[in-house]
Amino acid sequence: MTRTESSLFTGISALIQELKPENISVERKAVLKPLIDFIQSKASKNKEIRINFICTHNSRRSHLSQVWAQTMANHFKVNNVTCYSGGTEATALFPMAAETLQNSGFRIRKISEDQNPIYSIKYAENEHPIIGFSKKLDDEFNPKSEFAAIMTCSQADGGCPFIAGAEKRIPITFEDPKAFDNTPQQAEKYNERSIQIATELFFVFSQISL
Repeated sequence: MTRTESSLFTGISALIQELKPENISVERKAVLKPLIDFIQSKASKNKEIRINFICTHNSRRSHLSQVWAQTMANHFKVNNVTCYSGGTEATALFPMAAETLQNSGFRIRKISEDQNPIYSIKYAENEHPIIGFSKKLDDEFNPKSEFAAIMTCSQADGGCPFIAGAEKRIPITFEDPKAFDNTPQQAEKYNERSIQIATELFFVFSQISL
């Protein structure tokens, strides 16, 4: 299998083909560079690559980032990548975030129905599903050491000056689609943010030399 030959679900592969990483600004590429460097340093030594995407509520941007990063690692055949997400507090994976991923071709199944539901999120037939639910960044589900902490919102970035166990702490912040909840633009804005995150993580993993 060549590096760009994908085993992803058809809808996800089609969406990836339409991404435009060439439109990422020079300034934004500079923001993404520390994550590229972290992944490359691990990949070059054939080491485990653990990435924990952190936001305040672990409900929207951190999940979108976790899912797209795991997907892009698969797409570009970067091995030994495990992506996580967490928050400064636990709430719930916001339903519109899950719906946005489903509309992008992910197969999503809710496997618990409590106030903080657990989702199975699959991006490929033969890959283990991503387990999506809201949790604090230091939850038992997340790594305790040897990971990069990616701060996806400015509140978490400012409120968490120290992340225990993190090898690197990298701010890559995204605007919150929550601002459009309960408005006619909600679905459009969640998709817009998801596409931005997908595009930037496509660029990140495309830069890794194997």
